[in-house]
Amino acid sequence: MSRLRLVLAVQLALAASSSLAIAQSFEASVGGGQTVIPSKNAFIGTSDISPTSGNYTLKSGFRITFRMTLNSGRFLGHEFGYGYSRTSLDAPNTSVTTGGIGLPGQPTSTTTVPAQNLSVPNHQGFYDFLVYAVPEGKVIRPFVCGGVQFTAFSTPGNSYNRETKYGINYGGGLKFKVKENWGFRLDARQYNMGKPFNLPNASGRLLMWEFSGAVSFMM
Repeated sequence: MSRLRLVLAVQLALAASSSLAIAQSFEASVGGGQTVIPSKNAFIGTSDISPTSGNYTLKSGFRITFRMTLNSGRFLGHEFGYGYSRTSLDAPNTSVTTGGIGLPGQPTSTTTVPAQNLSVPNHQGFYDFLVYAVPEGKVIRPFVCGGVQFTAFSTPGNSYNRETKYGINYGGGLKFKVKENWGFRLDARQYNMGKPFNLPNASGRLLMWEFSGAVSFMM
């Protein structure tokens, strides 16, 4: 009787550990690449209400990304991450009028600020649901994903003043297992959100593409 109990206990322990191993695994990755803003989505507004007053256009830049993934099943996973992008903004010529109080005869002066390129760093937090094409344990694992994010754009000239936009993202990638606890991954993702800074004549959505590679630690 005691031997039977021992055998059953061992079998239950093996079954529990096996189901736990299948149920979830953890990954952490760090990498970088490019944030690409398509030209057809890069326009974010004009200098004033006149459509011909000069366009403000966002430009692409580099990206650093950190990700944590909990694979909750053989084909499913949940991912949380942070991304930092160093994008920029093409600003047009602008005229600044100073002096006077709006009455006739009051002296005024107009200064032209030349066109310039301004740094616009942004910070991004995101969540994605992952679906893998092959089960956990394979060396190469293609996946598709979708989720939500927020992106905080720093105001040009004042990196502490930020405007946050919320949106959705979708894409896919490949994970490669090189050693028992190490691998790398490739990601392509599109982030869809409203346009920042509330400039006149802005319309449509801002689309930001991520193309990146990363080194992963797996448990």
